[in-house]
Amino acid sequence: MTDFQPRPGQSIEGYDVTARRGTDYYAVFADIPAADREAWERAESYIDEVGTRMLDAWDTAEYPLELAMRMGELDLFNDGIVHPALTRLSPLAAGLVNMEISRGDGSLGTVLAVQGGLSLRTLALFGSDEQQARWLVPVARGEVPASFALTEPDHGSDSVSLETVARKDGDSWVIDGAKKWIGNGASGGITFVWARVEADDEFHGAVRCFLVEQDTPGYTGTVIQGKASLRGIHQAHIVLDGVRVPLDAVLPGTKSFKDASTVLYSTRSGVAWSALGHATACYEAALAYSQQRIQFGRPLAKFQMVQERLANMLEELTAMQLYCRWMADLEQRGELRPTQASLAKYHNTRAARRIASTARDMLGGNGILLENGVMQHMADIEAIHTYEGTESVQALLIGRDITGMSAFA
Repeated sequence: MTDFQPRPGQSIEGYDVTARRGTDYYAVFADIPAADREAWERAESYIDEVGTRMLDAWDTAEYPLELAMRMGELDLFNDGIVHPALTRLSPLAAGLVNMEISRGDGSLGTVLAVQGGLSLRTLALFGSDEQQARWLVPVARGEVPASFALTEPDHGSDSVSLETVARKDGDSWVIDGAKKWIGNGASGGITFVWARVEADDEFHGAVRCFLVEQDTPGYTGTVIQGKASLRGIHQAHIVLDGVRVPLDAVLPGTKSFKDASTVLYSTRSGVAWSALGHATACYEAALAYSQQRIQFGRPLAKFQMVQERLANMLEELTAMQLYCRWMADLEQRGELRPTQASLAKYHNTRAARRIASTARDMLGGNGILLENGVMQHMADIEAIHTYEGTESVQALLIGRDITGMSAFA
């Protein structure tokens, strides 16, 4: 802010509400190992580097791919994946990176989930030695954009019913179908396409994954327009029209839909961390604003109602932090169950919604300005509340686990 001259009715030019404040009321992250803290600090430096440009990109609904892939140069895409060719991030380090990236920009948080959590994990878990030798490091370094194509226009929560089909034809697979909401699906890289197999072997009817280069004839990725959330990443509507790939394009480790579920379960914890990042940004913006904004002759922070709201937000934020830290500890010990990750995602995205709504209200009219961050986070939370399993799906997964009875139709 420069050259501002106070005038009657306007004493300051604006408010500084987007800076980090290090909120950790229960010291949940005070004892993290040095290596985990170093990864967290790398994520902080990255956000400081690209944050202003990403704000502009969100406003104009542009996808600055080079900024997104910069995460690979900084070795931030690895998402706790265990593989000899990849730098190891502990579950806690991977979570803290996810939290910090999402605290800075939700679109970049989704890039991290797509490139690392979904695509890189699929390749590392299920790819052949040849596929991994060619693609694993380039994807991890952000040299090749990668996407994970499971959801279809007709199949979201019921993705197990996917209809995209891959049939054997001589020395090739021919893939036909459609996919929707595919991050990086029109970015010129590779796509991991999940399809139902038509073949004369034991895999007939099974769901398997195929590595498809996006410049393959018959592959068309069209950027979805008109989004009000995650505007700084492009998601694609993909049409696969007789896409012909070699027989070795199938990832040999994929044998059924359970393999897709394995990837989704692994990234569900990442959504809980992402929600924590968004909520942290919203709470800290509301706190800073309450200390700077003068109404009725005193800071908002001196009003009882405002302090009660801040206390309520901190209560929820601290619970979110405890969920994430304990979840990371369970995963580190190899004890995290899929439904425990579901509960963390279920709780944290719901809590993030409430915190964002309260923060938006506390900032009044200033709450809808993108420069203050809250409105952008509020919009982006709507996306993470839905993807990797909606609120209803998470509830049914948890309900089945605690009752022993399935309520899925």
